[in-house]
Amino acid sequence: MPITTAEDLRDHVALATSVELSTIPPYLYAMYSIRDQKSAPARLLASIAVEEMLHVCLTTNLLLSLGGEPDFASLRSPGYPHFLAHHRPELPLELKACSHDHVRGMFMAIERPRHAHDAPEDDDFETLGQFYASIEQALDRLAADGDLFAHPQRERQLSNPSFYGPVDFNASDSGGLMLVDDLASARSALEIVIHQGEGVAHHRWADAQHLELTHFAKLTQLATASIGPTWPVPDNPRTAAFPPDVQVVSRLFNAIYRLTLLTLDDLFSGIDQSVGIGRLYALMEGGLARTARHLVTLPTGSGGTAGPTFEHYEFGDDPWGEVLALAQQTESAHPSLSGVATALTR
Repeated sequence: MPITTAEDLRDHVALATSVELSTIPPYLYAMYSIRDQKSAPARLLASIAVEEMLHVCLTTNLLLSLGGEPDFASLRSPGYPHFLAHHRPELPLELKACSHDHVRGMFMAIERPRHAHDAPEDDDFETLGQFYASIEQALDRLAADGDLFAHPQRERQLSNPSFYGPVDFNASDSGGLMLVDDLASARSALEIVIHQGEGVAHHRWADAQHLELTHFAKLTQLATASIGPTWPVPDNPRTAAFPPDVQVVSRLFNAIYRLTLLTLDDLFSGIDQSVGIGRLYALMEGGLARTARHLVTLPTGSGGTAGPTFEHYEFGDDPWGEVLALAQQTESAHPSLSGVATALTR
């Protein structure tokens, strides 16, 4: 459907957030499958996943600036595989070990650049660049007809630059967190997303100083580089298929991932963001990363190992309490995870 109203625009910006968020688990799964987590391929995939999270935050800031209401709390993981929303032809998002075929077949298809002559597409897009170009066009058109940014909700946006820092293979001048409260800042936020991810017309650089490659250019390098040994993780795993002792760890991972989404919801609701961002990083680094890296080492009895499933976890009334209890229970059976509960109490 064409973007003809402010409501249509908000719907499409919310879709952009959902699309960006849906690509993070496949990148993380491929990264965790690499045995040497300090290797260049693992760090390169990490650099992409980190920027995808940045893009989630920037599109959410844009939604708030348009008077929209983000809702991470009601999101339900669709499970993998599933199709990238509105992409044509259909593009399945899958959890698979890192391989040249997977990089070429899925990741490079996600990040394929839009050529300068490609028309913007608000639905049924072939490239994410076309989709974002349609949002840019709608911003220009609707801003000319009225004040789109009358209530930008600045206090709810995640815009403190100190909350985000580049990792290996990324550069600070390619863009970070920023406040969105007018047309110029809205366009700047979208340009960060576009240039870091796909670029335009196969432009290789995400920044003016040529210090950071676009995601597509990074993946082009990875598609021919030596990836190194990987764990024998399953394709698109399910917790129910794992042995009982592994299911415990998988449920903990999924609970932490779900709590990460709830924490994002808190961050954009106007709570003390300095406290919330500390919790977010504790969940991602002390919880998700450690649990996932342990999962991929656990044998499943079929000659392979487990992997994070990114399935939905349903909480009761006390998500943090449930996660801490799960972490403590899991640590007793898996001493290698000792300290996860402590990391999550900050």
